[in-house]
Amino acid sequence: MKTLLILRHAKSSSKEPELSDHDRPLNRRGQHDAPRMGQLLSQMSLLPDLILCSTAARARATAESIIKISGFPGDIRYSPDFYLAAPSTWIDAIHQIEDEHDRIMIVGHNPGLETMVQQLTGHDGPFPTTALAQVELPIGSWQKLGWKTSGELVNIWRPKEL
Repeated sequence: MKTLLILRHAKSSSKEPELSDHDRPLNRRGQHDAPRMGQLLSQMSLLPDLILCSTAARARATAESIIKISGFPGDIRYSPDFYLAAPSTWIDAIHQIEDEHDRIMIVGHNPGLETMVQQLTGHDGPFPTTALAQVELPIGSWQKLGWKTSGELVNIWRPKEL
């Protein structure tokens, strides 16, 4: 059994139109919500063994805030391929993960992450900024993850509900 934590980046700012989409920082709400998810991960004993993260500023800031608050001791791997990535990009990257990692977290963007939750679990609900989904997967190896894998959606946490 493997656990996939899917986290959408926290709310970003659009107050600086000269910045590219990739470089947009977190806004005040995002700076408030990201640490709350870090606390949740710590309190629920859900710290991942490994984090895969988009290189976008808002995704990096979200992941770094979670790491700081939660005390995450593992490795984080950033890739520009995860910026606005489709679910297939995430699946390809997950196939490369060593099986010693039982719980991983991906940090990225919609619509890819919302689609991924839907395809793996059948859940067809909103996935707002800073939403975190816990998906239990009936696989023993990350290489076995595919679109026919029927994962169990254990929970989705949204910042407004915490």
